[in-house]
Amino acid sequence: MLLNDFDYDLPKDLIAQTPAEKRDECRLMVLDMDRGTIEHRFFYDIKQYLRPGDCLVMNDSRVIPARMYGLKASTGARIEMLLIKRLDGDIWECMVRPGKRLHEGDEVLFGGGTDEDGTPDGTFILKAVILGYHDRDNGTREVHFEYEGVFMERLEEVGSMPLPPYIERPAEDADKEMYQTVYSKVDGSVAAPTAGLHFTSELLDEIRAMGIETAYVTLHVGIGTFRPVKVDRIEDHKMHFEEYTVKTEDADVINRTIEQGGRIISVGTTSTRTLESAAVWTDDGYRIATGSSSTGIFIYPGYQFKIVDSLITNFHLPKSTLLMLISALYDREQILAAYKVAVGERYRFFSYGDAMFIKSETSRRHDKEPV
Repeated sequence: MLLNDFDYDLPKDLIAQTPAEKRDECRLMVLDMDRGTIEHRFFYDIKQYLRPGDCLVMNDSRVIPARMYGLKASTGARIEMLLIKRLDGDIWECMVRPGKRLHEGDEVLFGGGTDEDGTPDGTFILKAVILGYHDRDNGTREVHFEYEGVFMERLEEVGSMPLPPYIERPAEDADKEMYQTVYSKVDGSVAAPTAGLHFTSELLDEIRAMGIETAYVTLHVGIGTFRPVKVDRIEDHKMHFEEYTVKTEDADVINRTIEQGGRIISVGTTSTRTLESAAVWTDDGYRIATGSSSTGIFIYPGYQFKIVDSLITNFHLPKSTLLMLISALYDREQILAAYKVAVGERYRFFSYGDAMFIKSETSRRHDKEPV
């Protein structure tokens, strides 16, 4: 398939720059895969489309305040640094800008003071020492951090939320709460699993009271989620790798739901990629395995889903791997037609935007033994 097969026109003013005032009061497009119909609701109406025995699976990764602004110790030049991934202890893979100003051995100081001439006075909350390139093609560096106390506490002092590039404003204090799901637990993501941003704690309590199971997986979202596809044939695209964990108690809930005939409803594309990556064949069909691993799974039309039946998601960028994933669950032409409707109805798009529920009343899982 061609990259242009996943393009659509989106007016810039529909890209949400701020979240809804209340999480569950954003709009919800319900796309019925069985009937081919579209309904326009609000997110709190999601309860009407769930039934006892279903299982919602959510990604509990927590976004870290990964964007920092500091000064090069030797010159006072302003440096932007974005944490990508912890490599080993206090060594991280980072993006730096402007990269041409930083070489092996250079130091960047965050949270320190300056002398009268504007150069750093040597004090700092965090110090970054450039060790060299990590991925020369993508320009990322290996950086060693020096600090006193606990790293994440120091990061909270100097860092800001790493809002996506299409949100064209600086991160604010409010983003530290709103760009985080209410059930986030495990530090490690540099982008939010945004489908989950629409849930409130109260809504989740109401859903559980209806007899609907909830389970969690952890996938730390990397910066690769924003990298564009650069090939014409999508089959030639190579996905970035992300780390995930499935705990035993959550796998038990998911597997029990499958065995009892309930639907597995994935909250977001990151949960979907985790579930499909953790699927293993058993004598009873596909089930979820426990443990930690990394995944570079690329889901696009033609993929046979092993675990996921339905999906709660946001509206995704044109030509993105996320748009390809949802087109694999349903149908590319139907998805693009729904996006055209969303544009006409002036839904809000992307991370802080509105939601879509791609649902089926029956299982869409492929339960044949792999060859």
